[in-house]
Amino acid sequence: MTGHEVAEERRGFPFGTLILSAVAILGLATVLYRYINGLGAMTDLSDGRAWGLWISFDLYCGVALAAGGFTLAGAVYIFGREKYHTVIRSAILTAFLGYTLVILALLVDLGQPWYIWHAIIYWNPHSPLFEVAMCVMTYTIVLALEFSPVVFERLGWHVPLKAIRSIQIPLVIAGIVLSTLHQSSLGSMLLMMPETLDPLWYTPVLPLLFLTSAVAVGPAMVIFETTLSSRAFGHKLSTDVLAGLGRAIPYILGVYLVLKIGDLVFAKELSLAFSDNPRTILWWIEVVVGVVLPMVLLSRPSVRQSRPKLFGAALLVIGGLILNRFDVSWLALGGRLGYDYFPHWMEFAVSAALVAWAMIWVIVANRLLRMHEAAPEEEAEHHPAPTTKPAAGRPTAS
Repeated sequence: MTGHEVAEERRGFPFGTLILSAVAILGLATVLYRYINGLGAMTDLSDGRAWGLWISFDLYCGVALAAGGFTLAGAVYIFGREKYHTVIRSAILTAFLGYTLVILALLVDLGQPWYIWHAIIYWNPHSPLFEVAMCVMTYTIVLALEFSPVVFERLGWHVPLKAIRSIQIPLVIAGIVLSTLHQSSLGSMLLMMPETLDPLWYTPVLPLLFLTSAVAVGPAMVIFETTLSSRAFGHKLSTDVLAGLGRAIPYILGVYLVLKIGDLVFAKELSLAFSDNPRTILWWIEVVVGVVLPMVLLSRPSVRQSRPKLFGAALLVIGGLILNRFDVSWLALGGRLGYDYFPHWMEFAVSAALVAWAMIWVIVANRLLRMHEAAPEEEAEHHPAPTTKPAAGRPTAS
């Protein structure tokens, strides 16, 4: 089998695509069942436990894991880190799909989803939830505009392509501002639950912790997604690009760790981390496995220059963030609320279907669109500007 045939076989994913399609179709059927029979027929949620898997995974995790879009866009277009230009399109696509699926998940989770547009009309500027709703809606539009040049290139629409590129920097700035606001406001929502959230997690700096952890997981998600897509679709990707992303993560995690531990010390509540509360184990897994271990690993050049090790370290960061979001929005709420909850299988089906649909659209995009663009300096290297010949009869400068 030739190398070209191997690449074609990798790009095919016939069995994997079949599984993804089955999961996606099952999810659609489950959503249809929900709209016909109501939430009570397909969830184990209740008036006492209104937050469950969909809020923890689809909303809290989904928004944070889509942070690669604004972090990488800021690095490339604001701070001039052009070597990451090759992966910016993939990062923005993942962010756009992430936010789109968050909105779709809310349409399933809301008791009266046909009123979701009320946030646009009936403002409550004192509510963190209002700020989250407005920013998520607006940022999804910004991401669509940021990704639109990839589609316009494919369609050959030069006029709208030129128009979008002329406002690229304002779009990136708007995306950074909107992301900063709602990533932190998701933490602000939890500040309204001092009596229900476990004191080991409850802190006035929750908004800052949410923002910092989202910024840290952004590069990790880019490493994760680009590693998988390069293997699946045969994209060539420099290890130096991924290593550079990995180099930034320990510094951000360090800030997060100082905030997390420092807050407990300052509040004189560090003893909570050593209590006999079973949820303390979850807190230590968060800190050790999701923060300290990847900090140590990614501080070593040998780890950053090894794609398997770098991929594994990125998975630790992603896993740590997912556990943190599950803890603060579900697991650390359970015992203090007094209500038992475990998701119905249809809740799992909906969340799995959202992930499946995202992966299907990633496959479609990589097949139809130019998802990996060379950095400007690489373009100049491979396509040098033509030299200008002096006009005939005119002397050249000596």
